[in-house]
Amino acid sequence: MGAEAYVDYKDAIHDPNVVHGMLEDYRAGLAIDQLHDTDDRKAGRRVACPTLALWSARDDLEALYGNVLDVWRPWTTELKGQRIDSGHHMAEEAADAVAAAVMAFLREPTSSCGELC
Repeated sequence: MGAEAYVDYKDAIHDPNVVHGMLEDYRAGLAIDQLHDTDDRKAGRRVACPTLALWSARDDLEALYGNVLDVWRPWTTELKGQRIDSGHHMAEEAADAVAAAVMAFLREPTSSCGELC
């Protein structure tokens, strides 16, 4: 992570409102989000547009959950993805690689969006 991004994170964790928001996000992920996910699965709801999953190569996501695309495949109708050579803060540590992956994804015609992507 670059010095500027580090300063931004350091400043953010000293703002009680930001910390509250961070904790609420984690809380929701362990509670109401899981209930919503269960309801969506039971109803057969899936993300209906092309979906790009990016994940950090030097984070613990794959160790915790296995193949990232296998995790997301049941949730999407059209999935692509790739590992980005970065640590946990992917967008800050590998901004060019993230941008390149997103731009390539958006330029690629798909069965769902044709030339609109």
